[in-house]
Amino acid sequence: MTNTAQESPPDPGTARTSARRAGLSIQSSLLIMLLLVSLLSSVVVGLIGYVNGSDSLRDAAFDRLIGVRDSRAREVTSLFTRIKNTMVVHSRNSETIDALTAFTEGFDELESSTLTPDESAAITAYFSGPFANKLGEATGTIVDPTSFLPSSPAQAYLQLNYTVPFDSFAESIATNDAGDGSAWSAANAKYQDQFRRMTQLLEFEDVLLIDTKGNVVYSAYKGVDLGTNLVTGPYSFSNLASAYTKALSTNILDTVEFTDFGEYPPSLGVPAAWAVSPVGAGGQAIGAIAVEMPIDSINAVMTGDMSWSNKGLGDTGETYLVGGDHLMRSTSRELVENPERYLSRAVANGVKPALAQRIVDTKSTLLLQPINTVAVDHALNSETGTIIGESYLGAESLAAYTPVKVDNLDWVIIAEISTEEAFAPVREFTRNLVLSTTALIIVVALLSLLLAQIIVRPLRRLKVAAGRIAAGEQGVQVDAGRSDELADVGTAFNDMSRSLQVKAALLDEQVAENQRLLLTLMPETVAKRYRDGDQNIVQDHQEVTVLYADIVGFDEYSRNLPSEKALEHLNDVLRSFDEAADLHFVERVRTTRSGYLASCGLTIPRVDNARRTVDLAVEFQRILDRFGAQFGATLSLRAGIDTGTVTSGLVGKSHMVYDLWGDAVSLAFRVQGETDEPGIFLTQRVLDKLPGSQNVSAAGVVQTTSGEQRVWRLNITDAHG
Repeated sequence: MTNTAQESPPDPGTARTSARRAGLSIQSSLLIMLLLVSLLSSVVVGLIGYVNGSDSLRDAAFDRLIGVRDSRAREVTSLFTRIKNTMVVHSRNSETIDALTAFTEGFDELESSTLTPDESAAITAYFSGPFANKLGEATGTIVDPTSFLPSSPAQAYLQLNYTVPFDSFAESIATNDAGDGSAWSAANAKYQDQFRRMTQLLEFEDVLLIDTKGNVVYSAYKGVDLGTNLVTGPYSFSNLASAYTKALSTNILDTVEFTDFGEYPPSLGVPAAWAVSPVGAGGQAIGAIAVEMPIDSINAVMTGDMSWSNKGLGDTGETYLVGGDHLMRSTSRELVENPERYLSRAVANGVKPALAQRIVDTKSTLLLQPINTVAVDHALNSETGTIIGESYLGAESLAAYTPVKVDNLDWVIIAEISTEEAFAPVREFTRNLVLSTTALIIVVALLSLLLAQIIVRPLRRLKVAAGRIAAGEQGVQVDAGRSDELADVGTAFNDMSRSLQVKAALLDEQVAENQRLLLTLMPETVAKRYRDGDQNIVQDHQEVTVLYADIVGFDEYSRNLPSEKALEHLNDVLRSFDEAADLHFVERVRTTRSGYLASCGLTIPRVDNARRTVDLAVEFQRILDRFGAQFGATLSLRAGIDTGTVTSGLVGKSHMVYDLWGDAVSLAFRVQGETDEPGIFLTQRVLDKLPGSQNVSAAGVVQTTSGEQRVWRLNITDAHG
């Protein structure tokens, strides 16, 4: 057995309801519209403010960095200018000339001196011991002390008396006279204080006097370079020797030759840079004065005396010098403030661990820290500008770069600060902008919600009122409110409500009338099914007693009456029939002028349906007797009664009629139709269902499809008294 199911089409009302629910309410639409307008305006204003503010703050950060860079560049230039001027003044100073002359004469006198084996051994022990150890520890290399041993008697003598005896430079520079009675010691006793003050006050690393032969005839700190020859000695390839040669070759007394930092063993691993100027008068040079550049002064300029934060560089900013070899010429802020963090960051950024450790141990990045950044490349290419890129320790930074114009030095200056700190005002501005925009949106949302509720409130009242009307309430009215379009809508709604109330009353009356008429045509149960839309109403019934009755004598009576009068009398009789049927719980099926069809046990099964029907027929005869006496006519009842199975239902489409059919109906009709005589005729099936004995007489036999059916006539007078 195949069961096919068809999908029923959607109910139009349901579809309309679903479509309506899928949309947005007016309040939601208003709220969304106001929010979108406020949100878009806030976003547009915020974006404009963000772009302009960010650009301004970014430009301000760059401008601040450029200002620091240029300030440091000027200070470095000013430092070198002061050193140059100092050199020029001292090179022409009579005391310097006299000192160089005295030290040169004393040095030449010592060239004829001799040392004892013990004294020579003491010098050798010093170079192979303290000097080699300190230099090796500072440079991380193994030192060959023989290459630094004195090469002349004067050098050996001076180092024996002024270098070997002291454990530190501080002790040696504090000594004025070794007490050996030599002319050189006499000159040192006379001029040491002058050059010591010059060294300390101007923060020079050392001050040297060099004769025209290249001999270092004086050193303020009395290092191992005291007495060495810059032309033939172990330091002939140093930057000091190069600057000395250039200074004397110019034959101009006011010349000052600056050198870049380079390795210089007498400084015990500390790179040295020099300023050398010829010494003399009247255009004749008698030697040269050389000062070792003040590393601390350069660092003080570049670090703002270690006060980066107070000099506009915040928590991460710094300025530093870089040479043409991409090595740093000043100290690193990170190294000064946090050596451990510097070590980890430097190694992470590609510096070899051994080199990074050496920088930490020596506490100096001079000629050690490589700087391979884009900013340095641009600056070494003689460019000035700003850039955002990685710093030498790998952090993203803002950098301002420019070359440093100091004589022939190939140096550049870099001022940088981490982008995180530099753009902190930008982030703060952005955060404040977001918070203010969010607050504005919240305020606008609340105001929009309030405004939307105010606007929608009359519509809500209309909605509630419409819902009450939809629920069946009548006469619903709303407050029209103020004079505006919504008030007009409210007034129109009230008019509509009154109109609907009137129409509903009329409709109720019409429905009641239709219901009354419908109940006159069919039973209430059938009428209900019909109202519910049932198209084919039919039902089989078992054990139903059917009465078919006709009024005998009414035609003769009404023949001489007007039609209206005759119909009026007939309706009076039928109305009495209906009332009697209701009292006996017998249901009228239909009424015509020529017949009255009724049944008992049709809609409500009854075990005594036969008795009730017979009693009703007897009552009908009494009604006719009463009306006959009233009308002055002889009226009798001819009725046929049968019991059995029947079928009820509505017949017809455009003109429906409630009808009853089946064997019992047909037999009841035939029983009363077989004779013209009045009387109440019962079939054998009815008689069998009546209680006790009945006063009946045989009235014949009726042929049916199931065979003969005996018919009996009820004797009313005898039966019912």
